[in-house]
Parts: sequence; structure tokens; C-alpha cells
Amino acid sequence: MHAPSASPRRATGRDIRAASHVAILGGGAIIVAVLAATPARAADQPLWEFGLGAGVLALNDYRGANTTHVYVLPVPYFVYRGTLLKADRDGVRELLLNQERVELNISVSATPPVRNNDARAGMPDLKPTFEIGPQLNVHLWRSADERMKLDFRVPVRAAFTFEAIPHYVGLFLAPNVSLDIAEFPGEGGWKLGFLAGPLFATRRFDDYFYTVAPQYATVDRPAYQAPGGYAGAQVIASLTRRYPSFWIGAYVNHDSLAGASFAPSPLVKRDSYWSVGFAVTWVIRQSTRLVRSED
Repeated sequence: MHAPSASPRRATGRDIRAASHVAILGGGAIIVAVLAATPARAADQPLWEFGLGAGVLALNDYRGANTTHVYVLPVPYFVYRGTLLKADRDGVRELLLNQERVELNISVSATPPVRNNDARAGMPDLKPTFEIGPQLNVHLWRSADERMKLDFRVPVRAAFTFEAIPHYVGLFLAPNVSLDIAEFPGEGGWKLGFLAGPLFATRRFDDYFYTVAPQYATVDRPAYQAPGGYAGAQVIASLTRRYPSFWIGAYVNHDSLAGASFAPSPLVKRDSYWSVGFAVTWVIRQSTRLVRSED
């Protein structure tokens, strides 16, 4: 889909997929696209395109926080239509690994810094994190005109703190089912996407966000050790469109922590919330070389 592999805590680099997802906004919108049937066609497109824009994100400090911040962020735009490697609205993928029904992509995501959070008063600030790893895509179904696509995706990302000397903070797993609906085949028209699935994290990952070490325990915040495991679920909707000289996209994300292994943490103040984002990017340069593309 054209949304944010991402939960409300993160910005991902798939289109504007949360934040990153790199593009920093996650995919989704509540606008309904008007769909029209048009036969698929190949067309000559620039080998590469580069652009830059801005996005606005409203999301919680971390999953389970009861504080929300609004971020204005730069959003890069990059498309590459090479023979063996592609980088487009479907992510970055190596075509040598691309089969008719199975594809290997790169998944990226990020989390914002956490400072001056009341639940963490007296505890160290959290550095922003950057996540990257492989994503296995299984194509479950395609409509005859390629306007509707149903995929099963399994991104596995390693998280690192975003600082001078990055530190590894664990693994994050977000299997999901993704439905993409296009107004027209190829690049023209609106792209509407839906994504839903459970979330999982290693103990080390949850420890970074939800553990309360004994030295930071208070009467209202007892010591707690995050166990890792099931981390809740997310549902994302996105809407994007590419115009000749610019690209726009928006997303809305609902995140539930019901049943999450770290739910008992005193740092979890909410078990359900929403995040939204919007981005606009302008195409600054593009290749004079044209290649045949179905996009």
C-alpha cells in the first residue's frame, strides 16, 4: 500500500508511510478515490527522478504515551526505474529476487525523540531511532487491469538510535495484509491503500521504551521489566497522487495496544490512539534518459 509501514509512533519511508518512512510520513487518508477502468499500458518514463518537499505529522511521543506532538519535516522524493534495482512507490527492491508472486524489498521506519514526557519524568530522554531491514512481499491477488492489488507483507527491521554513535535497540516485526486500489493503472490518478496487521518486538526493543529501572521507580511509577513479544496491532489508510511536477499524500493510522506484552508498564498511559500525516513533494530533477515502465 502507499502508506507508512508504520504505526503512529513512527514515520516510515514507503511513499509517505509513517516517517519515514527517506520519506517521513506514513500512508493513509479518509478521502475516497473515484475509480475508473482503464487498460494497463507500458510507457516511457525517466530513469530517475529526484524531489524534495515538506510534511506534517501528528503522533504520540511513543506507542502508549498520552502526549502528542506535531512535527514539520523535510520529505525527500526519489524514483529509480533500473533494470535490476527499482525504487518507487512500492519501495526499494532488487529485481533478481523478484518472482511472479514473491518479492524482497527494503523496509525503513523511525521514531521521534522523547523529551520532557511526564510519564518519564526523571528518566533519561529517548533518542530518536531509525529502523531498517528486509520485507518479504507475497502477491496474493491482482485484478486483470492491475488497479487492485492484495499483498501479504512481512517487514523485519533492526532499530538503532539516531546519534553520533548509534546503538542497536532490538528487532521489530510488522506482518500485514495490504490492499492497494488505483484510479488508473500506472502512475496517473489517485492511489488508495489499506494496511492492517499485528506487531511484534524483541525484549531489547520493548526494554528501550517501556522498562522502568529500579533507580527510576517512584510511588506512582513502580519498577518494570518489559518482556518483548506481541506489541498490539495497527490499521493504516493512505491516499497519494503523482502529478507531472509534484506528489501529494496523506495517511491516518489507528494503533491498539490491547493485549500487548508491555501493556502493564507504568509508562503506557493509553491503549488506543490515532495519528495523521500529510506531505507534498516537488520534482526538482529527472533523467533525460527514458526507460520502459509499467508504473
